[in-house]
Amino acid sequence: MSTLSDFTMTSVTGEPLALSSLAGGVTLVVNVASQCGLTPQYAGLESLWRTYHQQGLTILGCPCNQFGGQEPGTEATIVQFCSTNFDVTFPLTSKLYVNGSDADPLWQWLKDEKPGVLGSTSIKWNFTKFLIGRDGQVIERFGSTTVPSDMIPAIERALAA
Repeated sequence: MSTLSDFTMTSVTGEPLALSSLAGGVTLVVNVASQCGLTPQYAGLESLWRTYHQQGLTILGCPCNQFGGQEPGTEATIVQFCSTNFDVTFPLTSKLYVNGSDADPLWQWLKDEKPGVLGSTSIKWNFTKFLIGRDGQVIERFGSTTVPSDMIPAIERALAA
């Protein structure tokens, strides 16, 4: 698998989500959690979505419970939390793993394409972000503490490409 379009996920509602539907756009893939100190980043992600979606940006939130058990709820609970607390309207996947032998294939590909600090291929915490260009290739990896607004220059460059 060599581009974002090669992957299919499961949406938070249980439907197949072929990422080929995102071909030609810019995608920001984020591992999210509802009970993390970084959870307020949902607001910034939603702001990016609302600002840049018409220009071709998709935010794809991927709930993950691998870090401190900070996403313990069901998919229905996650949707309710995101909607009620942050008015999230960008797509969410079903809960998944980002590390280990059960890591989702998309996340394995993302980590292989853009390793972290010192070449590490593991995800260190919630809200790690990968920016994927219109060609389906990973452009940049952002750490957990990078706030969404700090990614605007990279997103705007990707959208302009």
